[in-house]
Amino acid sequence: MYVDGASHKEGAGAGVTSEGEVLPYSFTLTQNCSNNVAEYQALIFGLEMAVDTKQRHLKVYGDSQLVINQLLGLYEVKKPELLPYHNYAKRLMGWLGDVELEHLPRRDNKQADALAKLASTLSMTDKEVRIPICKSWVIPPIFSDDEDDVLQEEENHVMEVFEVEEEDWRQPLVDYLKYGKLPNDPRWRTDTRRRAARFICYKSTLYRRSFEGMFLRCLSDDEKDQAMEEAHSGVCGAHQSGPKLHFRIKRMGYYWPTMVKDCIDYAKRCQACQFHANLIHQPPEPLHPTVASWPFDAWGLDVVGPITKSSGGHLYILAAVDYFSKWAEVVPLKEVKKENVSDFIRINIIYRYGVPSLLKKVVVKSKRDWHKKIGEALWAYRTTVRTPSQSTPYALVYGVEAVLPFEQQIPSLRIAIQEGLTEEENARLRLEELEALDEKRLVAQQRLECYQARLSKAFNKKLRPRSFQVGDLVLAVRRPIITTHRTGNKFLSKWDGPYVVKEVYTNGAYKLVAEDGLRISPINGKL
Repeated sequence: MYVDGASHKEGAGAGVTSEGEVLPYSFTLTQNCSNNVAEYQALIFGLEMAVDTKQRHLKVYGDSQLVINQLLGLYEVKKPELLPYHNYAKRLMGWLGDVELEHLPRRDNKQADALAKLASTLSMTDKEVRIPICKSWVIPPIFSDDEDDVLQEEENHVMEVFEVEEEDWRQPLVDYLKYGKLPNDPRWRTDTRRRAARFICYKSTLYRRSFEGMFLRCLSDDEKDQAMEEAHSGVCGAHQSGPKLHFRIKRMGYYWPTMVKDCIDYAKRCQACQFHANLIHQPPEPLHPTVASWPFDAWGLDVVGPITKSSGGHLYILAAVDYFSKWAEVVPLKEVKKENVSDFIRINIIYRYGVPSLLKKVVVKSKRDWHKKIGEALWAYRTTVRTPSQSTPYALVYGVEAVLPFEQQIPSLRIAIQEGLTEEENARLRLEELEALDEKRLVAQQRLECYQARLSKAFNKKLRPRSFQVGDLVLAVRRPIITTHRTGNKFLSKWDGPYVVKEVYTNGAYKLVAEDGLRISPINGKL
């Protein structure tokens, strides 16, 4: 950054330009001052612009040996009028962090010097250069020794932002209806005339005539926020949805141009409505079916319970199912502990779908003998044709259908044939069945893939894409998930949180962190 200041009897000026991409600025100082003050003014203007653009590394070139050496600490500041500017410049340099000051001769600082003097000719680039000329004067703040310690900021620059109040949308209509005054813009003139037919101005208050013939009072931006808050969550508020909130405010006799959109946005932002909102049943991600290429390659695991306590004291069911053959293994448990699970996980992989519904049909009315009926339910499940593979789990595992007790009572054809075979012929027939097992499994695999494709197509029809990014604030379904009408507490919120998204996994899973830093296990994006 190149800076320079100039002062003469007609006035004073300051110029700032940057190296590389040329950004020239020229400031006309509103007061007469010495040349050294003008040099400090130019430097401070450049430092303030560097702070506003959040520059961390800055190299400043100036042709004032006095100013540069005073800031470097080589010269002492003796004149009282220069001390405030010196302190303010040092403070700005502290905010920036890495600032280098270098003195150069005036002949090498022609661009900044020309800006300061506003020379008639300025050749900076081959292209046209537009130079903003501003009237300004730096009044450096006065810091006491105690305030220096209190107000010292850690490389942060605090900036004041002043909001510009937007024009009231009602004012052009009031001006036209009351005084016959139209906007200067021709486009707004036609629009104002067209819209004014639906409005009247009564005692300096604008009203709009609705299609029902009712006069609706027009509200400003502040008034509309107050109306939505009172109608939605006030004394008589019912936390209604956006369209109903719009209808309610309209019935109350109020209007503004963006009523529908504003009411919908307000209802969506209501925190109480979010915590008590209905569960979202539409899937946020397309179905990702598990690809099982061969029996026992992939298993599904789950725990069923607690359920009605059996006579043996069992409360839970460990269930396992093979994704390919649908072979299932289950075992009753009195309590779910890691020791119990680790003992059975070598043989059983836990799965729950299908077994509980079948178990309901075989237990007695007391429902306390279910632990004794698990074997019968499991046998019925293994010998029933599964829709995805169009085969029984038993046949896909052993290569032949299981012999049912009824076939022994009334012999079927295969039982009659086997009874007439010798032991060697029976063994050879069994080996042939095992040889054909691979082909039978390949056919089942093709059927399973076709079934998964149909299932995905039907599932994705209800898809409602919904994703989150790291750092987003989200709500999660309150645990445990309540799926029956027995909620225990009717006023309990359905959602819990808020949580912060810590990590995003594939297939719509997320790792969440509570506000107090507590981590929870990965959760499905649907919940």
